[in-house]
Amino acid sequence: MKKYLADKFARALAAMGHRSVRVTFEKPKLEAHGDVTTNVAMTLAKAAGQNPRELAQEIVRNLKLERDAVEAVEIAGPGFINIRFAGTFFTSRLASILREAEKFGRSESGGGKKTQVEFVSANPTGPLSVGHGRQAALGDTLANFLDWTGHNVTREYYYNNAGRQMRKLAESVYARYRRQFEPEFPLPEGAYEGEYIGEIAGELRKIHNATLATMATEEALKVCGTFAEQSLFGEIKAVLKRMGVVHDVYYNEDSLYTDGKIREVVEEFRRRDLAYDKDGAVWLRTSALGLEQDRVIVKSTGEPTYRLPDIAYHREKFRRGFELIVDVFGADHIATIPDVLAGIKALGYDAGKVKVVIHQFVTLLRNGQQVKMSKRTANFVTLAELIDDVGADATRFFFLMRATTTHLEFDLNLAKEQSESNPVYYLQYAHARIASILRFAESEGRMNGQTEDVFKNLREPSEVALAKVLLEFPETVENACAAFEPHRLTGYLHDVATAFHRFYHEHRVLVPDASLASARLMLCRATGIVLANGFKILGISAPEKM
Repeated sequence: MKKYLADKFARALAAMGHRSVRVTFEKPKLEAHGDVTTNVAMTLAKAAGQNPRELAQEIVRNLKLERDAVEAVEIAGPGFINIRFAGTFFTSRLASILREAEKFGRSESGGGKKTQVEFVSANPTGPLSVGHGRQAALGDTLANFLDWTGHNVTREYYYNNAGRQMRKLAESVYARYRRQFEPEFPLPEGAYEGEYIGEIAGELRKIHNATLATMATEEALKVCGTFAEQSLFGEIKAVLKRMGVVHDVYYNEDSLYTDGKIREVVEEFRRRDLAYDKDGAVWLRTSALGLEQDRVIVKSTGEPTYRLPDIAYHREKFRRGFELIVDVFGADHIATIPDVLAGIKALGYDAGKVKVVIHQFVTLLRNGQQVKMSKRTANFVTLAELIDDVGADATRFFFLMRATTTHLEFDLNLAKEQSESNPVYYLQYAHARIASILRFAESEGRMNGQTEDVFKNLREPSEVALAKVLLEFPETVENACAAFEPHRLTGYLHDVATAFHRFYHEHRVLVPDASLASARLMLCRATGIVLANGFKILGISAPEKM
C-alpha cells in the first residue's frame, strides 16, 4: 500500500509545485479510518502558507488513483488524508507470494553489509542456563532477520578458557575425581556444585582410573581442566544445535592476551593520553570521553578489569572489517556497555556501528509457582532440561514472543499444552491444517490448471482480510529487523493464523465452483508460504501434520 501511494502522492505534490516532499504513511488506530493515513498536508501547510484541510483537499484533487485499487479517500480532523483500498488491490497481489515462494519477504536493503552478531558467549564452566537460552534464541533470530534483509552475517561466540573461573572448574573436578577414591578429600573453597561436576569426574575415572591421583597436582589439574572444558563446550554446542543455533566463529578471549592485543590497546590509550597510572593501577580517562568518572582498566595486581579485554575484542571486530556489530547481552552487562563503547570511540572507531541488544531475565513457572533450580546444577535450571521438558520449538518461540526489554515469565504448562491457548501450537496448527487441505485437494485432482486470474473471485471480507495481512509480511520483516525486535514477527504471525482460521471457519475451500475453489486453494498456499517463511526466521519447524 505504501509503495503504491508513495508514487501517487509524489506525482500529485509535484503537480502542485511541491517537489522532493517526504510523505509518510501510517496504519490508523481505528479500522474505520481506512487502511492508511498520512499527515502530509499538516506538515506542509505552514511552508505552503495554506490551511491544512484546504491543502489536503487540493492534494486529493490531484491524486490519480485507479478505481480498482482505491475504494475511498477521505479528509479527517485538521487535515489527515485517510485511504481505504479496494479488496481487489490485495487479492490481485497475492500472486507475488506464490511466485516468490520461499523468497517472499526477503530484501536486499542491507546491501551486503558485513555484519557480526555476538551472542551466548558463556565460558565453558557449566551447562547453559535458561537465560543463555533466551540469548541464543534472540541472537540467532536477529541474525536470521539480518540475513533476510541482505546483510552478510557472521554468528560469533566469545569465550574464555583461562583465568580464575577455569581454575576453579579444574579444582572442582579434580576434587570430585579424588573423592571417588578418597571420600574425605576436601573440596576447594567456592567449588562448582551440581551433578555435572560429578559426571565429568566419573568420565575421567573411566579414562584414567586412579592415575591422576599419582600425578603432581598442577599436572593433574591441567588434565582435569582441559577435559572439563572440552566436555562442557561439547555439551554447550550440542544443546544450542538442538535449538537450531550453530555459530560460525568461536573467538577465545585468551588469544587477546597471547597475541598481544591487550598490551596494544593499553599502549594506544597511552599514546592518545587517555591512560594514566594511579595507586599502582592503570586508569582510562573515561571522564574525557563523556562518562562521569575514570575507570580502572588494569588493577594494581596487574590483572586487567573486564572492560579492557572487551574493548580489545571490539577493536578486533572493527579490524576484521565488520560494518555492523550486534551484541546480545543479558541485563547484567548494562553497566559495562558505556565503558566499552567509550573505549572504542577513544581508539578512533565509530561506536555508532555497534548495536547492543539487552534482554531481561527469565523466570520459569510450573503450576503458577517459580521453578528455581535443578539437581544437575544445584542452583539453576539448564537449557537442556527446558528443551527436554517442552521441546525445542516451544522453547525458542516462548523466548522470542516478548520484547527483550521485559522480564519473561516462561509458563511451562502452557508451553506443553496442545490447544489454541499455546501460541506456538496455534501457529503450527494453522500451517499443518493448510498442508492437510492442499494434500486432500491434490488427491482429488483439484490442484491442476490454477492461474493467477482466479484471485478476482476472492471477494468475501475474511478472504480480503487474510490477503491484506499476508502482504504485510515483507514490511514486518524489515521493521522488526530495523528495530531489533523479533517479537514483532511472533505477533504478526499470530495475526496471520487468526485471519486464516476465521476465513477457514466461515468458508469451505473445496466448493463446487471450480474457479472459486482454485482461488481459495491458492489463498491457502500463500498463507502456508508466509507462515513457513516466518517460522524459518524464528527458527521453528513448519509441521505438515499435527
